[in-house]
Parts: sequence; structure tokens; C-alpha cells
Amino acid sequence: MNFKNANIFTEDFKFVPGGFSVKDGRFCDVLLEQEDAIDLEGAFVIPGLIDVHNHGNSNADFSDGSYEGDVRMARYLASVGVTGFAPATMTLPYEVIAKALEAGLRLHKVPVEGCARLLGVQMEGPFFSEKKKGAQNGEYLRKPDYAAFKKLYDDSEGLISIVDLAPELEGSVDFVKQAKELCTVSIAHTDSDYEHAKAAIEAGVTHLTHLYNAMPPIHHRKPGVIGAASENGAVSAELICDGIHVHPSSVRMAFKLFGAERMVLISDALRCCGMPDGEYELGGQQVFLAENVARLADGTIAGSATNLYDCMRNAVCFGIPKEDAIRAATWNPARQIGVLDKLGSIANGKLADFVICDKDLVRKSVWLGGKQL
Repeated sequence: MNFKNANIFTEDFKFVPGGFSVKDGRFCDVLLEQEDAIDLEGAFVIPGLIDVHNHGNSNADFSDGSYEGDVRMARYLASVGVTGFAPATMTLPYEVIAKALEAGLRLHKVPVEGCARLLGVQMEGPFFSEKKKGAQNGEYLRKPDYAAFKKLYDDSEGLISIVDLAPELEGSVDFVKQAKELCTVSIAHTDSDYEHAKAAIEAGVTHLTHLYNAMPPIHHRKPGVIGAASENGAVSAELICDGIHVHPSSVRMAFKLFGAERMVLISDALRCCGMPDGEYELGGQQVFLAENVARLADGTIAGSATNLYDCMRNAVCFGIPKEDAIRAATWNPARQIGVLDKLGSIANGKLADFVICDKDLVRKSVWLGGKQL
């Protein structure tokens, strides 16, 4: 199938006029015009988005350990232009996490037509700080335990692509040194000071989970986790851009502090995403959704009710250049979970997951493996 007269988001992170073709589900002849082709009439073409931190939607949560729920989640994501995802677990007993990984592995191995690709998993918990647990269930918090993590990793055939921890906890540095050989290690739900965060980063941390949220704020005498992460070019930072978790000014600050090349937009969406206001569940706790804000019973903001595509468009509305926002929702997340060789950009040989949209990134159509949804 051939396309012409498009504005294609290239690996130079800019839009270039031209055409492209799809053969056997992969891109080819990118930027070449073909005579016998579908005329896109100047529409914009971007890679399918990749959400590396997503708990659920459509009243399904990855931690439910339900294959049917995972499929429902993946179908919704594809429908909104998020063609790949790494769902996140919660702070739960190891056996519950194992069940979720088992269900996820099934969808990972055999993709379902019309559904986003399950590319990996972010293991969010249980190696967190009690003080900064946020919406995580404190009953199941644990110190970093490499043996427990390794069993989950092996039993899921390496499905875990990001593992989170609070670096101030005993044994964190040793955990990082071992786990970094298997997947990306991220700092999350932490009350760490600068020194502990720096030690973990030097040991191999290369990711920061939902920047600003569930960590100490920036202080000129206590730079903390954010200071340690920002000054090390190897560390990328997630950002929930739903307009609720992070103020627009802080979104702009994050992109200046880390640079567009290190920002990873995420949704951190819960099962209430795509659902009406009401009561839902998260990690064994009640969550109440009202006017697009999800809170625990004590008022703590939980995850979001916004999908990644809308988060990307929010970032642009907040003043982030369109090209930087797209990069942070495609190329950068693909790099962080190790799938950049096959996804994350429009390039010859990569899987043909893409979104056709207008200049304001309003979706016109979504394509998965070269097939229109």
C-alpha cells in the first residue's frame, strides 16, 4: 500500500513532505512519492504512540491479572492512537504481580488484531517508601529484593522492561547493579535525598517515574531526586501531562531541565480512563472519579483518567513544541523499554504503526501493522 502527499514525522524529529509505502506490515520507501498511491492531501503522519506507564482503562486494570481485561485495555488504546504499551503493576503481593505478568505474557506473545501491542511491563512496586507511597498500598511495601524480582522476570520470560524502586531503601544500590543488566531501572515513590539518588544513578538507574509526583520537590539547598536525575544525561524522566498531576509551567520546566531528548510522556491511566464518574478500584483501594480527577478516599490524587494521546496534545497546548511532544510519546518511550529497533518512528523496516492527523494532531485514522483500525 502506497501513500503520497503527506507530512511525515521523521527520525530527525521534524515533519518532511513526502510519501511512504507499507509492505508486509512494515514501512518502506519512506519519503518517496509513488504515483499509484493514496493521496493524504497534506495530512500529518506520526508514529503510533507508546505508553510505558499505564494501569488500565475501560474498567480493566492490568493488575487484575485478566487476559480479557488486557485485551479490552489494548483495544481502547489502539482506538485512540496508542499502538504500543507497557502496562504497570501495583504494590501488591508477589503472587498477584505474577498473575498479572502471566496474563500480559499471553497478549505479548500473540497480539490481537485491532489491539495495541503489549511491549513489556513496568513493575511499579513494591520497593517503595512508606512516606511517598501515594496511591500504592502500604500493606505490601517491601525492601528491594533482587531474588523476588528475578523470579518474576524469569517466570514472565523477561516481560518486565522497567522496574521501580526508592533509592533510600536498604539494598537499593546492589539491586540496581544487578537489575540493570535485565531491564531499565527507575526511581519512584521515594523520599530520597540527593546523595542516595545520585548513588543509585551511578549504579545504573536510567529512568525517573512520573517526575514531580511521589518524590520530594526541588529545593535550592536540597536538590533531591530531581536534581540528581536532571544533571545526569543518561536519565530520562516520565511526565503525566493530564493537566492535573503537573502544572503547565512545571511541564515547560521539565522539558527545559531534561531536554526533549530525555522526556517521556505517560498517562498513568487507571481503570476509570474512558469511563463515567463513579467509584473504582486500584490495588485493593477505592478510587473516586469526579470531573476527570481520580482520588483515594483520603483525597490523595491517584493515577489519571486521561489517555496518552490526549496527554501529548495537552503538552502542546501547554507550550511544548509539537515535535518535542511527539518525540516524548513515541521515540523516547520506545528507547526506554528497548523496542526502538522495531517501533517508535517512521523508518524503513519498522512496524507500520502510525496515526494520520491534522496540523493540530487531531486524529483522522489509526493504522496498526499497516492496517487501518
